[in-house]
Amino acid sequence: MKYLDIEKLRSLSLADFRATRPFPYYNDEGVLKESGFQDLLANMPPLEMFDQRIGEERRAGQAPHDRYSLEYTPDMPVPKPWQEFIAELCSDAYRKEIERLFEAKKVEFRFHWHYTPRGADVSPHCDSRREHGSHLFYFNSQDDWDPAWGGATLILDDGGRLDYNSAPALEAFDGIIECKSIGNYSALIKRTDHAWHAVRPINSPQDRLRRVFIIVVNPDNLFWKVRDKVIGKRIQRF
Repeated sequence: MKYLDIEKLRSLSLADFRATRPFPYYNDEGVLKESGFQDLLANMPPLEMFDQRIGEERRAGQAPHDRYSLEYTPDMPVPKPWQEFIAELCSDAYRKEIERLFEAKKVEFRFHWHYTPRGADVSPHCDSRREHGSHLFYFNSQDDWDPAWGGATLILDDGGRLDYNSAPALEAFDGIIECKSIGNYSALIKRTDHAWHAVRPINSPQDRLRRVFIIVVNPDNLFWKVRDKVIGKRIQRF
């Protein structure tokens, strides 16, 4: 593999992943080979390909997740390194490790990029119940991002108290763990009714964006594959 260091995932035991608190997640460096990370970082999809998504309603009155969003489709003319990386993600090797860690029999993937501007945030939320989880790859380097600007994914501990279908503030949580997200880091998050996560408001200069590539892990279900294909066609812009 040119981009993935699959041994990083293979070395993560299911028992250790299950035992992670407050819910199963894995945040570490090097799931991408450093050369692959640098190649992808130097070839990020241009902003003009993205759709601006501002003020969209969310479940239970949760605050909108304002951002620029690009939903991948196989015919999309993204730079060649991204085509190659996504091909690796569709390989049996990566799929097998995700199925093992999420304890899922068969999964399908959605791929999208989020670029988040100054002032925007990600309100506390759990992912959709129809998802197994997600894998976030961060694409801000030490050279282009100051930690003081924020942008880290926050792992939130609700003590098992909060309703998934609610809109809590950060102050409602018993604990907050900040994921490492500058440089070659990723975060693998298993979805549960208490797998709350968020991002504080971005405080970057106007010309800097928080950049994340997200793999959404879904059941291999025809209804959702058709639905995701329709959504991807609707929001992509060229």
